[in-house]
Amino acid sequence: MGKRTILVSVLLVFVLSFSLAIAKHHTAEERGRVHFNNVAFAGGKKSCSTCHPNGRGLEGAGAKTKFSIMGGEQNSLEEAINICIINANKGVAIDDNSVEMQELASYIKSLGAPKVPGYGK
Repeated sequence: MGKRTILVSVLLVFVLSFSLAIAKHHTAEERGRVHFNNVAFAGGKKSCSTCHPNGRGLEGAGAKTKFSIMGGEQNSLEEAINICIINANKGVAIDDNSVEMQELASYIKSLGAPKVPGYGK
């Protein structure tokens, strides 16, 4: 094997390894976590994590189908997210079918069940 072949092979392995490492950390859930912590997301004045540090209080929200937020009733997680974006964050609602909404919903769903003693027993 020539030096050039070895160099190309090593470079190819490096590029593939690097690409896989980056792809692994850029899941919809991870991008949603970034949105959740971004003050400027959806034109807001504060991030979702201002009221929900590390997702606190949203455990189990991904499994719900009805919400009651700020005196109103919401019929989906996406609708509930937009209520918070508009009222709490002072931002602009995002489309329920947008990539950003699906990423944010994915992060919230990843928070799982509430972490309370005896829950789920």
